[in-house]
Amino acid sequence: MHVANNRVSATIQCLQSFRTMYDYKNRFDTFADWPFTENCKCTPENMAKAGFIHCPTENEPDVACCFFCLKELEGWEPDDDPRVEHSKRSTNCGFLSLTKSTDELTMEELLRLEVFRIKTFY
Repeated sequence: MHVANNRVSATIQCLQSFRTMYDYKNRFDTFADWPFTENCKCTPENMAKAGFIHCPTENEPDVACCFFCLKELEGWEPDDDPRVEHSKRSTNCGFLSLTKSTDELTMEELLRLEVFRIKTFY
């Protein structure tokens, strides 16, 4: 029972931290050291709009992860469109199916979206 409680606790903590990433500004802020900033499609603005957060490693400075489906992409090129690349590699990501901004969602819509997100991992 102790192991299950620890696993549940870790899952809840992870979900709570990712919940803050529904906010565009929080996602955008993760791209402070993003290598593509001008004259390209994969700017920090476009990356954050497509649901990505920047999670670089020492060897891969351009790793981005969708906060919603947790799909990681790397090897970005200046002409890569974040939304297109995301949809090609994660066809069932609920974030991409949104028709309005997350700050326009009602509490009910947000809860339904969060339930959908959790179900994608089980």
